[in-house]
Amino acid sequence: MTPGHRVVLASNNAGKAREFGQLLADSGLEVLAQNEFDVPEAEETAPTFVENALLKARNAALHTGLPAIADDSGLAVDALDGEPGIYSARYAGPGADDAANNARLLEKMRGVPPAERGAAFICALVYLRHANDPVPLICQGTWRGLLLDAPRGDNGFGYDPLFLVPELDRTSAELPPQEKNRRSHRGQALRQLVDRLAARG
Repeated sequence: MTPGHRVVLASNNAGKAREFGQLLADSGLEVLAQNEFDVPEAEETAPTFVENALLKARNAALHTGLPAIADDSGLAVDALDGEPGIYSARYAGPGADDAANNARLLEKMRGVPPAERGAAFICALVYLRHANDPVPLICQGTWRGLLLDAPRGDNGFGYDPLFLVPELDRTSAELPPQEKNRRSHRGQALRQLVDRLAARG
């Protein structure tokens, strides 16, 4: 990649665009959020993280003519056969906030013993050179942990306060950002992407 090579992030979150830009700095990419180009949000109609990430990346590339990056991520709970999965952000219904989603998850996990409270954060990350790229780069990160029966910690977002990292005896919401990024599903996927972009040249 040449320095200053522009890529659109299939997200309207400027903070996420900055985070991706910092993590991908060594690749020479300049990451821009899709709302800078008035890209309409893609409908996430697919049943898997990877397919939804592809839908979002293809939509962003199509509307901008730029290479695109998209991620789709969420929590998969063993005892719930992978729920909330792709519905993680709207588990308690359309427009639900983090508190409502966490409350619904706690309700569904009521009575599940500690040994059966395994869960994983999943991130599928996709890079397309153009909207019709037949060989997208697909990276995936998985971060396993256990679900608590009450939230702990004020950092992070989503299900972070319920997600215990057993080897640290701290939740994701109790970790400093640098430590979380080192371990997290998104951090894993981004490091894979950096390596694969470097290999592609």
